[in-house]
Amino acid sequence: MIKVRDARLRPIAAKVEFGERLSNHDALVLFDTGDLVGLGAMANLANQRKNGDRVFFAANQHINPTNVCILRNTCVFCSFARMPGEEGEYTHSIDEVLAEAHAASDNPTREFHIVGGLHPKLRLSYYADMIRQLKAKHPGVHIKALTAVEIAHLAKIERSTTRQVLMDLKAAGLDTLPGGGAEVFGKNVRATIADRKLHAEDYLRVHREAHGLGIRSNCTMLYGHVETHEDRVEHLAMLRALQDETAGFLTYIPLAYHPDHNELGKELGREGTATTGFDDLKNVAVGRLFLDNFDHVKTHWPMVTQFVSQVALHFGCDDIEGTVVYERVYHDAGAHTPMAMGYGQIVRFIKAAGKTPVERDSLYGTVRTFAADDPLFEERGAGGEPASAELIQLVGAGRA
Repeated sequence: MIKVRDARLRPIAAKVEFGERLSNHDALVLFDTGDLVGLGAMANLANQRKNGDRVFFAANQHINPTNVCILRNTCVFCSFARMPGEEGEYTHSIDEVLAEAHAASDNPTREFHIVGGLHPKLRLSYYADMIRQLKAKHPGVHIKALTAVEIAHLAKIERSTTRQVLMDLKAAGLDTLPGGGAEVFGKNVRATIADRKLHAEDYLRVHREAHGLGIRSNCTMLYGHVETHEDRVEHLAMLRALQDETAGFLTYIPLAYHPDHNELGKELGREGTATTGFDDLKNVAVGRLFLDNFDHVKTHWPMVTQFVSQVALHFGCDDIEGTVVYERVYHDAGAHTPMAMGYGQIVRFIKAAGKTPVERDSLYGTVRTFAADDPLFEERGAGGEPASAELIQLVGAGRA
């Protein structure tokens, strides 16, 4: 029997113990409760049934080809985007993208995670060529690229359909889609923080089309700004419904809003004040409990710190953001976490939480499991800097 202090959690705990699906009302109670320990115990049980003590991570590298974005002035929560000609804007050539990928070749990279802004002039051919050339030079590396928002933007530029764009990118070597761009689906929230961004129905449609083409994807929710608990539950319910329909989502990732260097943070008077660890853990736990048809829930350590992510491994989370190599998007918004974590750091980090580290591929196939008595654990875990000196030099010169 799961022990809870909040009496409102008892019928929900009974559902969890019997493996019953939670209702929207149940999720509202979970978001409202102050019994974080009880909530965590329920989420931990749900996760244990699916994943045991395994915690997955990927040796991945984030690549952001451009920060130029036509929604610069309407996505008021974003600190990454720049208008054409604005100070700090950049757009990499394909050769520069290839150089950045090569500069990190001393890392055990198995996945390129590629997202950027909605550039008004970059055509589909740019992204298809980039993917094709990355595949040619790194044939064993999985390519997870372009959010649903970017796919829809390219379809508009090409006067095509999102399905055709997906087909063309898949032919070039695209493997999966990241989950960014979802923010919060509620119409009032979207009107406040991202007025011209892809609507919820269209975000879900792009992912539905991708799943139909055999392209798996992730999904997200950006929390901690102007949304209510009702908005969060509505968002999760829409994700769960699509997963019931397609079973195409790989993992759910709650993303914490960072208020620095963006208009929303200034309007809310929140600059320098990130989400609380309490809410970070709650979003992981509720996601695990409500999204019963998802196998995996990820914690994104660049946003919530490595320490909150480590605790999240006991709050229903079985996956942790990987090596990253160089993280731009959230650090532009004031994140104070490291730019990257070394492979060995992640292994030690998971082990210290009493869990079993499992390096995975992008589809959650096991690459390597680190048992407690693994004789190679200390050797592999002793790795040095997470990014090469060459990459750091490129970044410092503004070319990466």
